[in-house]
Amino acid sequence: MDNNGNANANSPSPLERAGERCILITGGAGFIGSHVVRLFVNKYPDYTIVNLDKLTYAGNLENLRDIEHKTNYKFIKGDIVDSDFIHQLFDTYKFSAVIHLAAESHVDRSIASPMEFVTTNIIGTVNLLNAARQLWKPALDTVDSSANLFYHISTDEVYGTLGEHGLFTEKTSYDPHSPYSASKASSDHMVRSYADTYGLPAVITNCSNNYGPFHFPEKLIPLALNNIKNNKSIPVYGKGENIRDWLFVEDHAKAIDLVFHKGKAGQTYNIGGHNEWKNIDLIKLLCSIMDKKLNRTPGTSAKLITFVTDRAGHDLRYAIDASKIKKELGWVPSVRFEEGLEKTVDWYLANESWLNNVTSGNYKQYYEKQYAQR
Repeated sequence: MDNNGNANANSPSPLERAGERCILITGGAGFIGSHVVRLFVNKYPDYTIVNLDKLTYAGNLENLRDIEHKTNYKFIKGDIVDSDFIHQLFDTYKFSAVIHLAAESHVDRSIASPMEFVTTNIIGTVNLLNAARQLWKPALDTVDSSANLFYHISTDEVYGTLGEHGLFTEKTSYDPHSPYSASKASSDHMVRSYADTYGLPAVITNCSNNYGPFHFPEKLIPLALNNIKNNKSIPVYGKGENIRDWLFVEDHAKAIDLVFHKGKAGQTYNIGGHNEWKNIDLIKLLCSIMDKKLNRTPGTSAKLITFVTDRAGHDLRYAIDASKIKKELGWVPSVRFEEGLEKTVDWYLANESWLNNVTSGNYKQYYEKQYAQR
């Protein structure tokens, strides 16, 4: 610790001093989760990383081909909504920590099917909290529970919307506007309630929009990229005036690693890219990059832009104030947006088979081929 009581990035934490540990990462076959799993498996060979994923449409084990045979990695297919299963899992593996990313996360899907978001994002989170509380109760009853941590990954959407000015801070009041953001806000509150009521060591991070490799092509950037590649129209809500703060997914994974090891239990940290873009400007930049990569005449891809009826309850602007995590833990994003977007485009163009498997649905067969008989 420094003189202000902040974590020293060079000093070992209790979690590091605990030695060999078994960590549960939920949702590890998803977009952000797969980057976190890969980072932890490769960086911490003394940790056993258990990846729990239901393998819904957004869960893809092809995302983790490069580490699936590592000796410190194990995948388990399961549903966090199944309370009995979760308790049995905790009883079997004796997890010392949880990094919770499993969630339904697409706003449009939440508008169409809100109950799926309620059950997974709220009830699933409470099931994990109950299992962790039961397993860690002996430590919670003493003064030392420093080897345990429940790390809940959330979103900036819980804060609602901003006008032209201002930033979301960790003290911004919650004001969710969609079933998705309301379900995430509720799960955040449940995590804090378990920390306050039961002394469960917990930390929460709220992040801005992520982008990068392995992003499921229902989200803005991979959807636009895939449509440009195939000369299909690029749907843009309203006039494209909505503003988002974009964060390269590998930067986010590094921030999660840092918060997990150095963050203070009971705290919330906002993770943002310091990188605001109007949707229409982002799409135009992506079109320009793709024209160059595909050797098309400049302006060709931009002709594919099609404005569609705006999403219900569409928040105007999100922007994160990430000064707390910078001041206390020393984290700042390392990848400029133009650089990260070009990396993302290059990855998708170089991994056409991955994209084809996702868009065709063939990726769902990968689990059966690789894991079902294990």
